Amino acid sequence: MAAKEAVLIDPRISDIAVTAAILNDQKLRLTSLLFTHEHDQAKLSNVDIFQAYSAHFAKDMVVVPAGHKDFLTFGDERIKIIKTPGHMLKCQSYLWRDRLFCGDLLSVDICPHQPRPVSPADLWDSVTQKILLLPAETFLFTGHSTKAQFLSTILQQRLWHPWFSGTTRDAFLARIGSP
Repeated sequence: MAAKEAVLIDPRISDIAVTAAILNDQKLRLTSLLFTHEHDQAKLSNVDIFQAYSAHFAKDMVVVPAGHKDFLTFGDERIKIIKTPGHMLKCQSYLWRDRLFCGDLLSVDICPHQPRPVSPADLWDSVTQKILLLPAETFLFTGHSTKAQFLSTILQQRLWHPWFSGTTRDAFLARIGSP
């Protein structure tokens, strides 16, 4: 935090005032906007979001495109970028310290823009081979709430996720294939 730089993950236009208040309070400079994924119908929305934030904060702010690199450095901090396709083909999650921001990755059937994953097999692999293997105490921030809960841990998801806990890949794919 010595450099006083900040990034914002999955920003919304409606949050600009709150974001500005937090950044001002903490004396931080917004340097990057990160998106975990992009729905086809939301592509223009992400452009609008970037334009709104860059107009409000800094013209030189950047968006890190999917698959661009493995790490993002801001100030003296570092975010690991984990490619997690499945919900959409170019999904990525962001690991910062003990916090993972994964967007709609775990929202198998509750995303209003994508009621079913684009690639169920990739989704299974991303979740079980990348996300659920992180340390149990890792905090997990999702894009959509499950029972009004936006924050959980990797351990909670391992034990109780309705699609990934206690099942096999074949059972998951069979279940996701049925309406």
